[in-house]
Amino acid sequence: MPKPNQKTKAVRKVFVKTPGGSTTIHYRHRKPSKAVCGSCGKQLLGVPMERPSKMRTMAKTRKRPERPYGGVLCSSCTRKALVQKARA
Repeated sequence: MPKPNQKTKAVRKVFVKTPGGSTTIHYRHRKPSKAVCGSCGKQLLGVPMERPSKMRTMAKTRKRPERPYGGVLCSSCTRKALVQKARA
């Protein structure tokens, strides 16, 4: 019988085969949704989909791209923003 906190859609069932040959169910948290661009809503590339506990241990350079607006805007929207900034 699963515990009450395991009977939710927030966790997923993972079937794991043990060394003894039997299969057990492990409950793991689902991954968060993909990061999206703040301007156009397109998926951001180079931004990992990890849980906050994993993101805390990750290096800063692995969390988002090394460019202006990295991790906030997609590459095309960043290009547009920088051109607008240069023109102003």
